Amino acid sequence: MKISQIFAVLMLLVVGSVMAFADGINDPQIIVHGAGSGNVCPVSGCRGVGLTFNFKIPASGSGSLFFTNESGQTWTSLALVEQCPGGVCAVPAVDIKCHSSLFHSCTVETLKNGDVEILLQVSHSYNPNTGIRNGQNFAITFACVDSSCWPGGVKFNAGANGASPVPEPGTIALMVTGLGALVSRRKTWKNRWNS
Repeated sequence: MKISQIFAVLMLLVVGSVMAFADGINDPQIIVHGAGSGNVCPVSGCRGVGLTFNFKIPASGSGSLFFTNESGQTWTSLALVEQCPGGVCAVPAVDIKCHSSLFHSCTVETLKNGDVEILLQVSHSYNPNTGIRNGQNFAITFACVDSSCWPGGVKFNAGANGASPVPEPGTIALMVTGLGALVSRRKTWKNRWNS
């Protein structure tokens, strides 16, 4: 291979790498933060939630939803799962930007079933001022960036501290199989006892 061809391939790789990391698109954002100044709920109030809950994005595609952690636990992780009927998401994972002042990291990924998961976590070096404490008010804000907004009414399931926001199909199948086995065994025991 000639030097000029090698140089051309290297330049193509460099330009491709730069383009892959460029963020020229203004994507919709999700922000999880304390509610109001001093964690005060707005006049409309905060919705009390446990380890699992669900919500819809405001009809306008932007705005804040206010909640109170009433689970009895401090949350060190929070998974928000965008429900994607038929595997088609209103906002794909690659288009979502997220950040939080309450958690150290925020990652977005597409799950095997096609839903999009936004996972907020506290790092291993736990600080009592991070995460969402029991009784603390917090807000989930859906923000537009330029003309790129969230579609209104998109449904989300949420789960804190590893609680599954949506039961996995395998878990449901195992539960049904176990119940079937119990019913079958009960009939067998009943028949033996009555004979």
